[in-house]
Amino acid sequence: MDEKTVLELKQELTKLKKAQVRIKRKFTFMLSVIAMLVLITATLAWFTLSNFASVNDITLKISTAPELYLDIENRGTDVSLWKKVLTNDMINTSLRAQNAPTLDQQLLDPVTSSNGITFSSQSGASRNSNDTSFVEFKVWFIATKEMYVHLSGQTVQVEGQDATTACTTTETGAKADIVNAVRVSYEDNGSAAIWEPHKGSSVAGQTTFDVGQSFGSDSRLFHLDTLTPKQITFRIWAEGEDPECDNDVQDANVTFQMLFGGADENGNSFE
Repeated sequence: MDEKTVLELKQELTKLKKAQVRIKRKFTFMLSVIAMLVLITATLAWFTLSNFASVNDITLKISTAPELYLDIENRGTDVSLWKKVLTNDMINTSLRAQNAPTLDQQLLDPVTSSNGITFSSQSGASRNSNDTSFVEFKVWFIATKEMYVHLSGQTVQVEGQDATTACTTTETGAKADIVNAVRVSYEDNGSAAIWEPHKGSSVAGQTTFDVGQSFGSDSRLFHLDTLTPKQITFRIWAEGEDPECDNDVQDANVTFQMLFGGADENGNSFE
């Protein structure tokens, strides 16, 4: 075999090897893209259209404990001026005082928050309260003895009616999943407890709780000293990182009833 023939064979062999490498690289690239698409699809939440969820109604009630009261204003230390129940109308009065939309005008555009205090959109842009984003209002509490205030899952009589903590909707089917996608935080001096109705797996780095029949450290919202009023900031939002916060729950409505109770440091309730 002459030198020319050997050289031609070597060139053909080199071309064949290069072609095999190209095929292998292309195959690897395609596999990577498929894996990324599967991962993105599995973690996708957030609305992709602009039909927002809304808050229908909020009622705040104090349990049978006679020592705990609340109001939208600081009424001082005379507990006879304080209330056991706050309704939509009262909360709307507070919102109007902030020049914010009332509850019937509020819309929940998905946002995310790890701490229940600061919020951002899917793109990472900071979001402000009561601006087609999340609902924020403030409530004052006072107690006639030192206590820790908890969110209660018990059912009790308050002013002649059954009361408990619940997040409900009038929606049906997949749209009813809105109750799994919302969060409520209670901020006290720079830290917040986050209630996650129907609690699922943790998202967005959140530490959340759901209510139960007893008062544990996880349902503890804040501490009250005797006859010392304290203002708590409530925030309600649709958590964009929650898997249930998808297009199925667009334009859904949600209603909250929150029942608050007092307990000592060991979780023993005051009744």
